Amino acid sequence: MKNIKLFIKNIKEYSNYAIRSAKAELKSEITDSYLNWLWWIIEPLCFMLIYVLVFGYIFKASEEHFIPFVLIGITVWEFFNRMVTGSIKLVIQNREVVSRVYLPKYVLLIAKSYTYLFKLFISFGILFVIMFLLKVPFTINILYMVPVLTIFYIFSFGVASILMHFGVYVQDLGKLTNIVLKFVFYLSGIFYNINVRLKGKAAFLLLRVNPVAFLMNEFRKVIIYGKLPSFQGLAFWLGIGLVLTYIGISLIHKNENSYAKVI
Repeated sequence: MKNIKLFIKNIKEYSNYAIRSAKAELKSEITDSYLNWLWWIIEPLCFMLIYVLVFGYIFKASEEHFIPFVLIGITVWEFFNRMVTGSIKLVIQNREVVSRVYLPKYVLLIAKSYTYLFKLFISFGILFVIMFLLKVPFTINILYMVPVLTIFYIFSFGVASILMHFGVYVQDLGKLTNIVLKFVFYLSGIFYNINVRLKGKAAFLLLRVNPVAFLMNEFRKVIIYGKLPSFQGLAFWLGIGLVLTYIGISLIHKNENSYAKVI
């Protein structure tokens, strides 16, 4: 409980720093760009068009509302992928800050996550516009995307905080993580419906063992298809996410004073 109280205290104390840091990074991304902030819209649209072309027309995917189906998949995966890959070298990339001033190291991850959340919200905004244009019905159950997103963030942060710690000490962690992420990518149903393509126990197990696949499916249920989410499944992954977050912040609290010596 001591680590949790300190974590909450530090989040409040360093919230302004995290917000300013996220804004600065977002501005730096578009400083030398001709299209400026339009890239934040163009990028998810281009990925969506590629997947729709390849899997929707070439491989004849038949999922209902395929375009928003794919965009949700891309949006969810990109956030998780960025959180995981961006966390591994985060301390090393900020060695000047880590070496010169005291800053709870997970504040760096929180600031980074704000930039990813900003891009995620842009993608969801594009999604809603596309749904409106394609006359995909909006239902009251779309509001459940808020708790689904909250649980998704907590789980992603938990995984990223643990990798952030070990990324300081394990040089090849990034390469190993990329291999695992590629495997998870194809098993997450980004461009296909797991419930349709896989039958029986295979689909049942995949949607419960793979948290990205499960939460992606929950987003689609409440946003596109107007269904209720799996409350039991959400509770389970919320618990897992909280445990992972506790482990991550505990590791960082215990070892953060030695990070400067290592890097």
